[in-house]
Amino acid sequence: MSKPTTAELERIASQVRRDIVRMVHGASSGHPGGSLGCTDFLVALYFYAMDRKEGFDPDGLNEDLFFLSNGHISPVWYSVLARSGYFETSELATFRQINSRVQGHPATEEGLPGIRIASGSLGQGLSVACGTAQAKKLNGEDKLVYALMGDGELEEGQVWEAAMYAAHHKIDNIIATVDYNGQQIDGPTDEVMSLGDLKAKWEAFGWTVIESQGNDMPSLIKSLDEAKKLTGKGKPILNLMTTEMGFGIDFMVGTHKWHGIAPNDEQLADALGQLEETLGDY
Repeated sequence: MSKPTTAELERIASQVRRDIVRMVHGASSGHPGGSLGCTDFLVALYFYAMDRKEGFDPDGLNEDLFFLSNGHISPVWYSVLARSGYFETSELATFRQINSRVQGHPATEEGLPGIRIASGSLGQGLSVACGTAQAKKLNGEDKLVYALMGDGELEEGQVWEAAMYAAHHKIDNIIATVDYNGQQIDGPTDEVMSLGDLKAKWEAFGWTVIESQGNDMPSLIKSLDEAKKLTGKGKPILNLMTTEMGFGIDFMVGTHKWHGIAPNDEQLADALGQLEETLGDY
């Protein structure tokens, strides 16, 4: 099957952003800001970069795998999973409802196809991804493991323990991405806890670092292709991805205020007016 064009990926991303704001509005809770900022990345990953099987194999053998560490941006992941065929898009309408499989944070007990670990307790995703990537190497697989973390999440010490582990064990089939939007729930990261020179830090921990623009689809595709070419060379790969929280909606973009706030009816209508419906609303 041929890979989608950049224009096709951008059309999918527009629909995913519509899904995000509708899901959060419907539940009157959730995290739209980071979800909107990472939409292009998740769309590019699932529809372009990853070597995936049809359907959901819980064992994940002989296919690329993805782990979401910052699980609070579940709306974008749920939408991308549904739009790429893991479950019916109609299920998105149950977001955060009692007995729904589409809960506020991804969880395995819900039995939702595509979810391999419970996430949202920040700092843990990279450790899981490293272990999974190491298992694939031990099994003789040539597939990759991807992980996504938030930049505020890097305040967790476990991230750096995993970073050391991956470099020491030469886990070179992992591509970890940091959503570098400069925002977290309490405000700008520079005010809460300055991250310093992240590129230099990851390189000092023994990783090969690339930098990407996460809200520019052509640039993002080029960066993902570059990252894949760097695997298998004895070092783990870190994609330092600059994004804008709330990207795609003018009144949400670039501020931490929409980290965990749902739009009201008027704001939803405004947001949807800025996003083309391309695949059909659920």
